[in-house]
Amino acid sequence: MNQYTVIGILAHVDAGKTTLSEALLFQAGVIRKQGRVDHKDAFLDTNPLERERGITIFSKQAILPLPEKTITLLDTPGHVDFSAETERTLQVLDAAILVISGLDGVQSHTETLWQLLQQYHIPTFLFLNKMDLSPYSEAELLTQLQEKLSPHCLSFTQKDAAFYEAAALAEEACLQQYLETEQISDDLLRTAIANRTLFPCWFGSALKQQGIADFLNLLDKYAPTVPEQSAFGAKVYKITEDESGNRLTHLKITGGTLHVRDKLQSGEKITQIRLYNGVKFQTVDAVTSGMVCAITGLSKTYAGQGLGKEHDTAPPTLAPVLFYRVQIPSSLDVHKVLENMRKLEQEDPQLQVRWNEQLQEISVRLMGEIQLAVLQRLMLERFSMPISFDSGSIAYRETIQKPVEGVGHYEPLRHYAEVHLLLEPLPTGSGLQFAAACREDDLDRNWQRLVLTHLQEKTHGGVLMNAPITDMKITLIAGKAHVKHTEGGDFRQATYRALRQGLLSTESVLLEPWYQFRLTIPTECVGRAIADLQHMSATFSAPEQATPTTQVLQGTAPVSELRTYSETVVAYTKGKGRLFCQMKGYFPCHNTEEVLEQVSYDGANDPENSGDSIFCSHGAGVLVKWDDVPKHMHLPYAYVPEQKAELTPPVQLARQAERYRSRLEEDQALLGWFERTYGKIQRDPRQALDRLPDDVTETAKTAPLQPLKTGDVYLLVDGYNVIHAWDSLKQYLPDHLELARKQLSDWLCNYQGFRQCQVILVFDAYQVKGGREHVEQYHNIHIVYTKEAETADAYIERTTYDLAKERRVRVVTSDGLEQRIILGNGACRVSAAEFEKELKEVEQAIQSYLQSGHHPSNHITIK
Repeated sequence: MNQYTVIGILAHVDAGKTTLSEALLFQAGVIRKQGRVDHKDAFLDTNPLERERGITIFSKQAILPLPEKTITLLDTPGHVDFSAETERTLQVLDAAILVISGLDGVQSHTETLWQLLQQYHIPTFLFLNKMDLSPYSEAELLTQLQEKLSPHCLSFTQKDAAFYEAAALAEEACLQQYLETEQISDDLLRTAIANRTLFPCWFGSALKQQGIADFLNLLDKYAPTVPEQSAFGAKVYKITEDESGNRLTHLKITGGTLHVRDKLQSGEKITQIRLYNGVKFQTVDAVTSGMVCAITGLSKTYAGQGLGKEHDTAPPTLAPVLFYRVQIPSSLDVHKVLENMRKLEQEDPQLQVRWNEQLQEISVRLMGEIQLAVLQRLMLERFSMPISFDSGSIAYRETIQKPVEGVGHYEPLRHYAEVHLLLEPLPTGSGLQFAAACREDDLDRNWQRLVLTHLQEKTHGGVLMNAPITDMKITLIAGKAHVKHTEGGDFRQATYRALRQGLLSTESVLLEPWYQFRLTIPTECVGRAIADLQHMSATFSAPEQATPTTQVLQGTAPVSELRTYSETVVAYTKGKGRLFCQMKGYFPCHNTEEVLEQVSYDGANDPENSGDSIFCSHGAGVLVKWDDVPKHMHLPYAYVPEQKAELTPPVQLARQAERYRSRLEEDQALLGWFERTYGKIQRDPRQALDRLPDDVTETAKTAPLQPLKTGDVYLLVDGYNVIHAWDSLKQYLPDHLELARKQLSDWLCNYQGFRQCQVILVFDAYQVKGGREHVEQYHNIHIVYTKEAETADAYIERTTYDLAKERRVRVVTSDGLEQRIILGNGACRVSAAEFEKELKEVEQAIQSYLQSGHHPSNHITIK
C-alpha cells in the first residue's frame, strides 16, 4: 500500500531552498529541466511577483513519487515578511528539510526556523548547500550545527564505526543495540529521527546536482510516515483563489477518507478535489490519510481550522509589527475595497484588516515593506483597484509593571453587575492569559464564564495610546450579580470597565517591536555602520571577520529605526552590504515620550473605552469616575498586595462581616424568587436559611464542638461536586477516581459518627450505560449510585423534596442552580468549601475528644 509523507522545505534567504526543490524534482523525474531562480523559470515559483523579485512568497506543493513512499513537497517562503505563511505550513508537515548555506553557516533566521520546528515537534533533515563554494569543511559545519542547533545533528554521508557510535547516543534503544551488535538497524534510526532525537545531515550542491540523488534516497528510506486512521480528520493550512475565481481550501488529510460530494460539519458540500503539482493539478474522487489536496465548494473554511476529529490550531506566533492606512482613489468605493481586502485576509489571516467606521478608513498590519508591495500588486491585478498606502507606523503594544485589582460596576435602573479583575504582568512574549479564581458561591459559574468570554472577545486597548495590551494575566477574583435584574450585557459593561479601571490605576509600559539583525558590510564601512546603529539605539556585539574583505555586526534594534535601513546600507556600501532582520519580540519603547506626544491620547477620558462605573442612586444611574469607584463598590477588595498583607483584626472582621451580609442578602433574594415563582413555602422560612440545627449553633457560640445527638438531620452530599471542589481530593483525578471516592466516604463516616446524623453520599452514573440505581451501606453511611441518565443533582432534588417535609435536610454542593432548587424545597444549602471547613473542625473535635481520655477509634486526618 502506498505511503504518503508531507515534507516542507525551509531556509534562510539565499540559502538555495528553491534551487534544492528544483533539484529534487528533477532527480525524481517530475520535471525534465531544472529551473533556476535567476532565470525566472523555477517550477514552484510561478507567481509573477516571485519571478520578478526572485523570492518565494506563497507556499506551493509538488509530488515526488519514490520507490517506498510518495512525498508531497511543500515549498515555503524564506523572507521574514512571509514568516506567518511558513508557520501555517508547519502545521501539516510530517517532516522538514532545513536548508543551510555552506557559505554562511547557521544564521539567526536559521535558528528561528529551528525553534519553530522544535515547537511543532517536526522531524528534521538538514541539507548543507553550496558546498562547492564553501570555505568551510564538512566537519567544521557539522560542529557548528551541533553547537548552535543540536548535539544530535549527525552526518549520514558515511555509515562507519564513528557514525554508529554517535547515533547510539540518540536513544536508549539505539544504545542497547549498539552495545550488543556495534550496529543500529534502520528501523531504530527511523524511530529516532521521528522522535527528534536524531537529525540527519547531508552535504552537496543543489545547483550542480551534487549529492541530490543520495539525499533523495535518504528521504525515501528514513522520512517518517503517518499510520492510517479510520476516523476522518483534516487540517486547513491555506486559502487561495485560482485564475477562474474559485475559492480553494488547501488541507492535509490526517485520518479517514474524503470524497467528492461529501458534506462537512458546516453543511457545505465538496465539489472538486485537486492534487496540485506546481501550477498544474489533477482531479480525483477521494483522498486518504497523509495526502495534501485543494478542494472547492467551501466558503466558510479558514487557515488553521480543524475538520472532523482535528481541533483548530493556534495562530502563528510571528505577528505583524507595522501599521498602514489604505489610501483609496476617489473613483473607488471604499466598501468594495474593504470587501476585496477581506478576501485577501482570508488567504492571509495575519493581514489583520481593520475598518474604522467613524473615520471611514481601512488599515492593515503587515510584517514589512515587501509584503506591502505584494498586497498592493494583488489588489491591482485581481480586483483592478490601484490603492496605495501611507508611510506606515509601528504597531505598538502596552503592558503593566505592577499587579492591580480593577473594579467595574454597572447599575443603571433594572441592571446590575460588579466585576473585580486582578491584572498581573507576565514575562515578555507571554501574550494574554485569562483565568477565574472566584468562588461559585459568590458568583455563579455561568456568570464567570461570561466574564471570561467578554475578556477574550475583542482586542482591549491600553491607556497610553490605546495600543493592544499584552504580556498580562487577567484573573476574575470577585463578582456579584442580582437574582432578578442582571443580564448578560451587564457583565460585558462591568468587565470592560473593570479592565480599564485597573489599567488606569497602575503604571503602564509602552512596548515596541525589536529586530534581531545581522549586518554584513565591507571592512571600510564598519565605522559608518557602528555610528548608525548607536544612533538607532541598537545593542550589538563587536564586529567579526566574515571574509578577508567583510565584517559582520549582530545585535538588536527597534523596528522603527531599522525598517528602511537596508536601502541606506546598499547606498553607502555600493551594493556590497547586506542587512538581514528578523522579529525578536516586543520590548520597552526606546522613545516613549516622543511617541506619546505625537498621538496625544487621553486614556482617562476615552468615551469608547471608559474606566468609569455606573451606580444606582435614588432610582437612577449615576456615573462615578474611575478613581472614585473604590469608594462606592459593593464588594471589598479581593487582592491584597504583599506590602499590605498583614491586616489588622478589625479590618479582617469587617471584610468577613461584609461577605456574610452579602450571603444573607443573596439567600433572602433567592427565597423571594422561589416564592414568587412557586408560591409561599409552608414552613418557617428562617429555618431554610439555617447553617446548622439550633442546638449546634448555640453550643458553638460558647463551647467547643461536641457530638450531636439527633437522628432527624439528613446530610446529602453531591460526591463528584465535592471531589472536584476540594484540592485534597482533586489531586487523585483523573487516574485514581476510586481512591478519591473512598477517601471522601471514610471522612464522612467519621463525620457521621461524631454528628450522629443520617449521611447520604450520592454519585451519579448518568454516563454509565445500563446503570441501575442502587444503594450501598458503607459502614455507618449510605452511598447512592444513580441510575442511567440521572444526575446526582436530579436525585438530590427529588430526595430533598420528600425528606424536607418532615425532617431537617442539609445538602452539600457548590452547584449554583442546584442550591436554588434545594432552597425552594425547604432544605439548607452548604457549599463544598464551607463543608470542608466544617469537616476539619469535626476532625479537630474528634482528636480533642480522644485526648480527653475516651477510647480511641479509627479516624482519617483531613489534609
